[in-house]
Amino acid sequence: MSLANFPMNSRYYGIETLTLETPAGKTVIYLRRRFVPQPYRFALLQEHVVTQGERLDNITARYLGDPEQFWRVCDANRAMRPDELTETIGRHLRITLPEGIPGMPNA
Repeated sequence: MSLANFPMNSRYYGIETLTLETPAGKTVIYLRRRFVPQPYRFALLQEHVVTQGERLDNITARYLGDPEQFWRVCDANRAMRPDELTETIGRHLRITLPEGIPGMPNA
């Protein structure tokens, strides 16, 4: 086992790689399965109310400064499909700190 070489802002950063030997003798390298963290692992920064025509990448850029961090909003809202987060007008999205980083009470 070794760690995959993904950038620090990737959802796969720090995930181990494993190897599998097939019956034909071929070696397959794959990533260990990534489980979506439980909601209690995220400190809430604020909520965002979805409006007509919004896209998750734009919401993420606004709050997190990087549209490619959309997966953090997905994790914090237990979404398996990113599009489901903006399908319902008026939905409240949790904008959080990264997993495991505690928030400051009364900040």
